[in-house]
Amino acid sequence: MVDKIIIRDQVRKHLLERMQAGELHLGKTINLAALSRHLDVSVTPIREALTQLQQSQIIEAVPNRGFIIAKLDILEAKNLYELVANMEALALEESDFDALAITELKQQQIIFHNANNALEQVNADLKFHYLLTCNYKNKMAQRILLDLKTRIFFYEKELAREVSFYKNAHNQHHSIISAIEENNSPTAGLILKMNWLQSLGYIQKLLEPVAV
Repeated sequence: MVDKIIIRDQVRKHLLERMQAGELHLGKTINLAALSRHLDVSVTPIREALTQLQQSQIIEAVPNRGFIIAKLDILEAKNLYELVANMEALALEESDFDALAITELKQQQIIFHNANNALEQVNADLKFHYLLTCNYKNKMAQRILLDLKTRIFFYEKELAREVSFYKNAHNQHHSIISAIEENNSPTAGLILKMNWLQSLGYIQKLLEPVAV
C-alpha cells in the first residue's frame, strides 16, 4: 500500500512539473496509456493521481474523453484569485523572515524582472509568491495553496502575454520586500493581497469577451 501511495505521489509530481513546463494544454486529453509507457508504471497510480488533481479542481473528468485540463472560466478565476489573495496574506503575516529568506526574495524578484518570455515570467512570479509563504507552518494550507496556484498557472500562462499584465507587479514585489524588512507584516500582506486582486482584474477583463 505504501509503495502504491509513493508511486501515485510521484506521478502527481511529474504531472505538475509538466504543467509548469507548459507541456500540458487547455482542453487536451491526458493520455493514460502514454503516461504509463513513459513512466513505466501501471495505469492505476496514474488514474489515482489524476483523480487527486481532479478533486483539487486542476483538471476535470469528461465522459468518453477521460481527464483533461479544464478550460478557463471567469467565475472560477474570481474564486481562485480571491481565495489565494486572502490565504497568502494570512500565510505571510503568520511567517517569519530571516536575512536569508529576504535575500532569496530579492534574488527571485530579479529573476522575475529578467524573464525572457511569458512562461518564464509566470513561473518566476509564482516562485516569488511561494517564497513569501513557504515558511507558513500550516501544512494543510500549504497543500491547498499549491493546488490553487497550479490552476492559476493556466490562467496566467494563457492570458499574461502582454507586458501590461505584470506592469505594476515589479513595484508591488519591491514594496512587499521592503515591508518585510521593516518587520511590517500587515502592510506586506495588504500589498500582497492587492497584487493578486489586480491580476484578477486583468484576467476578468481578458475573459469578458468570451464570457456568456
